[in-house]
Amino acid sequence: MNTRPQSLLPLPHAGEGRGEGRRAPAAVLLLALALAACATPPATRYYSLASTLPSAPASALQIELPPIALPERLVRPQLVVRSATNPFEVLDAHRWAAPFNSELHDALASGIAQQLGAIDVGTGGRLAAQPVYRISVQLRQWDAAVDQQVQASFSWTIRRSDGARNLACQWNQSEPVGAGIAALAQGAQRLTQRAAQSMAAAVQALEGDAAATCPG
Repeated sequence: MNTRPQSLLPLPHAGEGRGEGRRAPAAVLLLALALAACATPPATRYYSLASTLPSAPASALQIELPPIALPERLVRPQLVVRSATNPFEVLDAHRWAAPFNSELHDALASGIAQQLGAIDVGTGGRLAAQPVYRISVQLRQWDAAVDQQVQASFSWTIRRSDGARNLACQWNQSEPVGAGIAALAQGAQRLTQRAAQSMAAAVQALEGDAAATCPG
């Protein structure tokens, strides 16, 4: 039987092809690292509306702050801001310590109680012999403009539990802020503190005079 000679491919010399083999996994590793870096979300930063105020001497005043009425778009933990390019922007990487409605409620309640030296019956005990001032608050407008200001429009009604004294007030104020989101959050905290001070002043005025008007 005749056999035809088979053509033989030359074998690679020792060491040939190893460089390419090493470079391929290295390239894959670099690509994976690049994709992982792109996929990593930015770190989330948290802010609070609460501020520490000097507490007034303890008094027999008692307050109660029901849940605050506010626009539905603000009921979320993310900061909702207005920028030069977007009139409504939700910042996932910048959040309040709690949903905004809860954060605002707690900051106002604690601020009012501290200003008056009062008992917040929503978080503590209640003196049975003393009336309670119920402060119903509505946030009608909240505009947080990045690098500019925070503007808020509140209305509130104060009713004493014995029905003897009532007062309704409105409050529109703004607070300038510096550059950046942290400065915006700090401005929102200052504005909330000022609102709490105005509400506390209204309670104090009503406690002193049943015919009191809203403080200027």
